[in-house]
Amino acid sequence: MSLEHINPPSLAQPRGFSHAVAGHGRMVFLAGQTAMDREGNIVGDTVVDQFELALANLLSALAACGGAPEDLASLTVYIVDMADYRRHAHEIGGVWKRLVGRTYPAMAGIGVARLWDEEAQVEVQGFAVLPG
Repeated sequence: MSLEHINPPSLAQPRGFSHAVAGHGRMVFLAGQTAMDREGNIVGDTVVDQFELALANLLSALAACGGAPEDLASLTVYIVDMADYRRHAHEIGGVWKRLVGRTYPAMAGIGVARLWDEEAQVEVQGFAVLPG
């Protein structure tokens, strides 16, 4: 693996993220992905449904570069309704574990007024470090 997850004991124990990730290899920058289907429509009625498709879209872009979920070094989640996102955090965590596993990149969740597509409730953006 080309990534080292670093969680210093001087910081609070991370839950659902890593404090820092160091990587050695080819960097891949991943554009923000929403719950947009192949036809360009935002689909999914709930934040959980939309998070799942947005993350799957990001992972598809990563796979097209030859990467895998464990290569994610950093991820930013843009959230339109933070209270709704937090209410569904456990379900969102289940989606993460199913699609990515139990390894977490350095992460941030940022509340926003709206996203480019008005129907989008969440967007994920990140970068990965591929071996070699």
